Amino acid sequence: MTGKKNWIIPDGFLQPKSLGDQVSHEAVCVLNLTEEAADIKLTFYFEDREPMDQFVSSCGARRTHHIRLDKITDKTGEEVPRGVPYAIKVDSSVPVVVQHSRLDTSQEALALFTTIPYSLEV
Repeated sequence: MTGKKNWIIPDGFLQPKSLGDQVSHEAVCVLNLTEEAADIKLTFYFEDREPMDQFVSSCGARRTHHIRLDKITDKTGEEVPRGVPYAIKVDSSVPVVVQHSRLDTSQEALALFTTIPYSLEV
């Protein structure tokens, strides 16, 4: 089986500033190679506050889904805070592959990075 059910992204940060038409953002990109839809739960951990653990999404069977962290809200309507460092735990109901991407448009020289998070055997 390809993928894992649990992933850790230790470095998250939604840049509060954007220049031009492109908005600074991050995305948790999910690839589901199984024959079953994936229920995704995102938990955000912070340095100085309690975790936010009510963010949910889904990724269809044999599909990909890009979860824009500047657009998702939790079950109570809360958004991921901008300008605050965080870490993310991604839990899936089926094995998936996760990628984390950040686009920083806070200056003219745009910055884009992407990485594969740490996967857990649970």
